[in-house]
Amino acid sequence: MDSIALATLVLILSLLVLLGSGVWIALSLLSAALIIFTYFAPLDPGSIMSSTMWDASWSWALTALPLFVWMGEILMRSGLSSSLFRGLSPWVAGLPGGLMHVNVIGCGVMAAVSGSSAVTCATVGRMSIPELTKRHYNHRMMIGSLAGAGTFGLLIPPSIIMIVYGVVAQQSVARLFIAGIVPGLLLILLFSGYIALWSRLNPDKQGDVPERMTLLEKVRASKDLLPVVALITAIIGSIYGGFATPTEAASIGIVGALLLSVINRTLTRTMFIESLLSATRISCMISFIIACAACLSIAVGFADIPRAAAAWVETLNLSATGLIVVLTLFFLVLGCFLEGISILVLSSSVVLPMIQAAGIDPIWFGVYAVIVIECAQITPPVGFNLIVLKSMTGRGIGEIAAATFPFLGLLLFAILLIVVFPQIVTFLPDLMLNR
Repeated sequence: MDSIALATLVLILSLLVLLGSGVWIALSLLSAALIIFTYFAPLDPGSIMSSTMWDASWSWALTALPLFVWMGEILMRSGLSSSLFRGLSPWVAGLPGGLMHVNVIGCGVMAAVSGSSAVTCATVGRMSIPELTKRHYNHRMMIGSLAGAGTFGLLIPPSIIMIVYGVVAQQSVARLFIAGIVPGLLLILLFSGYIALWSRLNPDKQGDVPERMTLLEKVRASKDLLPVVALITAIIGSIYGGFATPTEAASIGIVGALLLSVINRTLTRTMFIESLLSATRISCMISFIIACAACLSIAVGFADIPRAAAAWVETLNLSATGLIVVLTLFFLVLGCFLEGISILVLSSSVVLPMIQAAGIDPIWFGVYAVIVIECAQITPPVGFNLIVLKSMTGRGIGEIAAATFPFLGLLLFAILLIVVFPQIVTFLPDLMLNR
């Protein structure tokens, strides 16, 4: 066995042992980097790892991360879930599937202001689960649609994981945000279409039909939704229009979120401090993971693992599509044991050189990777959305995962669509670039 193969084996075994023993993900990555440096790279790891962690910590693109996290924390505590339900329910009540569409569209709206899958799922579920249960909607479809649609928080901008990918892959966060809009809308249509078709095929499992409302009554009911729509428009519009960077747009979002809290009369000193502390904890955790992952990337680079992996893939004579199929299976397996950001930063040092060698657009790959990682949010045993819904409903992980399976299939179908029609992802970013 040559030194590169041995280094790769040691790397895999080290990560399996460290992660399996419950060591923090960031410390596991850092420890694995130290092992690789010590035994397979002829360099002093101290100065290299310290400078690498520093360089990974002050990236300007990364400054948007804590701001968007804080915005999501404020909105989660601002009574947004009840506003979403009141504003959306009159418009979807007449569709096949009725108020079940609130789960999908509500998650789409919440994703556009939170950037987090778990926050999206928890915020919408907090209001929709009691309301849909009271109206006798099918519990299996209710849970499945909520878990599946909760993953929109990773894709629809502003997305926290896209900021992480932009930093790791050195890509424009603004272009990644724009690239996620059309695939996000596509997933909303796929999920709502499936709910409508299921309702037509199972008319006996539909819930109580709400009373019909006139157009004027629907418009009046939408007043609760208008501030949220205005906030989304301000964030995405400022980025797409070139008026603000993602960091500046995040600042706009925080001001808007605080105003929404004032409107809903939920802004208190306790709420403000709790949201700030929670955002600080989450942001520090993510930043620590990114910094430690950067150390691991440098370590495996000096051990020549990425070049060897890219050369090995090249000997397989895989097409770009074949490589995507292999990577999809790889990400799905990782998704059974790790959460999204960890999957991304853990695999980046090996996967990014492969996609560069295959000539795959890194912006397209970023959106593809996010959709695959969305699948990880709803695959047991470590599916964050499954865990969130388990705590909210008291149902078992297996039961929730089974209810979510059709929506996992729709996510995989969306991957197939963007592979066959990559313009779904690249159209808007290219349009922005050519303006």
